Amino acid sequence: MIVDLAAERGGNCELTRADEVVTAHGVTIMGPTDLVSRKPYHASQMFSKNAETFLKSLLVDGQLNIDPADEVTMGTLLCRDGEVVHPRLREMLDLPAIETPSEPASEGD
Repeated sequence: MIVDLAAERGGNCELTRADEVVTAHGVTIMGPTDLVSRKPYHASQMFSKNAETFLKSLLVDGQLNIDPADEVTMGTLLCRDGEVVHPRLREMLDLPAIETPSEPASEGD
């Protein structure tokens, strides 16, 4: 499938036809010219509300507060105090895993 974002100006694909869906050589080619008007207004509102809520969750009494016990915060935190702390990013950079303190053994273990 090809979605030709330049269909309004003739397209980047020779087979693109503005505002049509063409199938050629087993490939579907879409040539929309009104993508901006199709963009869901409510999705933008929802995203902005989620971003606002997340940023507000990082503040306590107007001060930045990174809570290491908060799963959402830690899942988005890449670096802290000059060190890469996100496990997947560390892996991609071939950095050793950060050791986390183990939980104390309970009685009877």
